[in-house]
Amino acid sequence: MRRVVVTGCGVASPIGSGMDSFFAGLGDARSGIDRVSLFDADSFPTHIAGEVRDLDPSAVPVPQRWRAAFARDRKSSFGLAAAREARQNAFGERAPNAVYPARRIGVFVATGLEVFHLEDLVRNFKDGSLEGRRIWAAIERSPAYACMQIPSDLGVRVIASEWGAYGPVVVNVSACAAGAQAIGEAMHAIRDGVVDVAIAGGYDSMINPLGIGGFCMLEAMSKSNELGGGASRPFDAHRDGFVLGEGAGMVVLEEASGALARGARVLAEVAGYGSSLDAYRVSDPAPDQAGAIACIRAALRDAAMEPTSIDYVNAHGTATRKNDPAETAAIRSVFGAHADRLAVSSTKSQMGHLIGAAGAVELLATVFALKEQVLPATINLERPDPACDLDYIPNVPRPARVRAVLSNSFGFGGQNAALVVRAFERVEP
Repeated sequence: MRRVVVTGCGVASPIGSGMDSFFAGLGDARSGIDRVSLFDADSFPTHIAGEVRDLDPSAVPVPQRWRAAFARDRKSSFGLAAAREARQNAFGERAPNAVYPARRIGVFVATGLEVFHLEDLVRNFKDGSLEGRRIWAAIERSPAYACMQIPSDLGVRVIASEWGAYGPVVVNVSACAAGAQAIGEAMHAIRDGVVDVAIAGGYDSMINPLGIGGFCMLEAMSKSNELGGGASRPFDAHRDGFVLGEGAGMVVLEEASGALARGARVLAEVAGYGSSLDAYRVSDPAPDQAGAIACIRAALRDAAMEPTSIDYVNAHGTATRKNDPAETAAIRSVFGAHADRLAVSSTKSQMGHLIGAAGAVELLATVFALKEQVLPATINLERPDPACDLDYIPNVPRPARVRAVLSNSFGFGGQNAALVVRAFERVEP
């Protein structure tokens, strides 16, 4: 069976853009959450977020014909910057289509869906509660409407052009699971012989009046504005919702023998992928965790690995009241007694929830764990919730022997995805 390896990575995140800065942010347990600066959020119940502050999207070079669209689309600029870093990381100055035939190159990305139905917003906000009317008034004062005219494949067009990719180009908009699904689908395309190399990952930014206003209306976001960087508290008894983040994570995936033949540096192996749908409610996990359990088991089965082989789980860990105990229960169901030996953490405690980019950036956190042999921490975990009773690596990163990791992404609409990533071991014939 063809094996799939990671040979390049790129990132834009609230804790650092560029892999060196991102790795330093994880190692220092840095928080990237602070007061929103992209617009006046004072009228909203939540006015903190994880913004990308060290990469100016307007400074990302874009071909002339795309500049006007990119000027209105923050997330695509992040995606393009991350894709370029990953390409440089993997190929140096060489063009990917000088190494692989153009029709053997694929592009698989996740991003945010920009379509909003204004009549629904009017009904739910303007004609709704006092808080809803206040949020709608803030939206009306904003220039956010321009964002609704941006095609979801904007960034992909430029990435595919720069890669000279004539193979499959796929755009996934399945919210919080999308980044992991894009990488998983790319891995399967390589393993199945559809392509030999792919750029895969996700990019998103919903830090605008519509994004924050919508999540505020769902009452899913933390209102602990006074805590700033301490507001995202996965698995903590006093958590009160997630904090929105933004950014991009991209990886170069290659068929292992081709990567080794060209002398590529192998960072990790993507060994397994599972995906499922709860088919329950848009915003709540299924009470029996059946979808999450099926997804994790599918990823382990795909990797031909036993649960006891996993050393670390990068949890979805949103810090909502329902997600954290549900994910804990799913992990316990799959791993049994081994769950008490597992290390688990949520890097959303540092970055917030990057929605369509979350699964991709969190996969890069697993690469950090494998490369540095250090497990990222769950910061702000001060008062453990009795319903969340695993080892969540509170507050301080932990040196550990790490050979195989699981990364979970459980999204709105009941979308679930899990990836198994492990240290690459060359097997001689």
